[in-house]
Amino acid sequence: MAKKSKPAPAKSKPTTQKPLGVAKSSAKIQKATVTTGAPAAKAQSHISAKAKPLLTKKQEMIAKKKQKKAVAKTAAEEAAKERQSMRVVHVGLIPKSETQGKAAGELAGALQGKAVVGFKKEKVLVLSSRGIVYRYRHLMEDIVSLLPHSKKEPKVDVARGRLLNEALSELMDLRSCSLCLFFEMRKQRDLYLWLSKGPAGPSVKFLVSAVHTMEELKLTGNHLKGSRPFLTFSPSFDRLPFLSLLKELFIQTFATPKGHRKSKPFYDHVLTFTYLDNRIWFRNYQMCIPGAEGASKIDEITMEKMSLVEVGPRFCLNPIRVFSGTFGGPTLYENPHYISPNKVRVNEKRKRGEEYREKVQERHSRETYKVVNALPVEDLAHVWDGKEDGEEDGED
Repeated sequence: MAKKSKPAPAKSKPTTQKPLGVAKSSAKIQKATVTTGAPAAKAQSHISAKAKPLLTKKQEMIAKKKQKKAVAKTAAEEAAKERQSMRVVHVGLIPKSETQGKAAGELAGALQGKAVVGFKKEKVLVLSSRGIVYRYRHLMEDIVSLLPHSKKEPKVDVARGRLLNEALSELMDLRSCSLCLFFEMRKQRDLYLWLSKGPAGPSVKFLVSAVHTMEELKLTGNHLKGSRPFLTFSPSFDRLPFLSLLKELFIQTFATPKGHRKSKPFYDHVLTFTYLDNRIWFRNYQMCIPGAEGASKIDEITMEKMSLVEVGPRFCLNPIRVFSGTFGGPTLYENPHYISPNKVRVNEKRKRGEEYREKVQERHSRETYKVVNALPVEDLAHVWDGKEDGEEDGED
């Protein structure tokens, strides 16, 4: 008999039981959708209502960014206008004679009240050209020690490559400096000093002479390094137009900004600029006040007893020309009393040549005078010339 095969047991399907909370919530959602019968359009409107605040926030951020850019642009335009007002006006169409008088006076008057804008951010770039000798290099280091707001730069080789104004303007821009003191050496003898205001000018070119450094003088005066100075000017700086322009440049260059990180909040020395013999003489003095050590306030009586002791360095500036741009441009003022060192050396050489020529001429005239005015020969002048020793013995 064939055995009856037993039927295979039915496979049980795996059941996934949802948690109680999830099941209840899903049931509620199904019930709500069945009972209300909300269409798909309402769901989409609900999503768009949530997305609207996000879009408005993005638009607000974009609007704020645009507003900030507009404010920055207007501020930059105002600063550019202010710099343009500080800039010396182009006077290429005015004759040179009027430029030296009328235009220089108007420009100096315009700078008189506007040059101090943004004064706290003034930085001075100090550098020299290649070939500078040790004495003038020490002078440059002394000036750097007097200016805590200065930045020193390696030597610049202007002879190769680009022009002077392009190279120095780029260096001023890279170092974020608005003023520049450039010591230019020529022929290992002559030192020229450029004082320029960036980026639009003006600039002045000086011939430096009568240089005495601190190490050379060895004076008894001394003051704190980085202390703020008093600047004093002779009355000529207020009378002459081009000197009032130079006065503003000197104030912005040598006056230490208040609150500079390398400066000290003390006034213990005086920098004097004196205009004499068509030149500007620079001196540095220490203020010595007796009994001022440790005192919080100084009385007028002690100020009357104050004395000045020279510290150094000393030098003399002979102004050559004042330009409207940085390291060049139209000439605003030209010194009629300036004589270049080359002309001075040529005149000295010519003078020595004339002296030698006079000596030779005197010698030649003396010889001709001797020939023309020769003395007559005496009769007994050659008596003993032909006599020998044997003849003298025979006579004896």
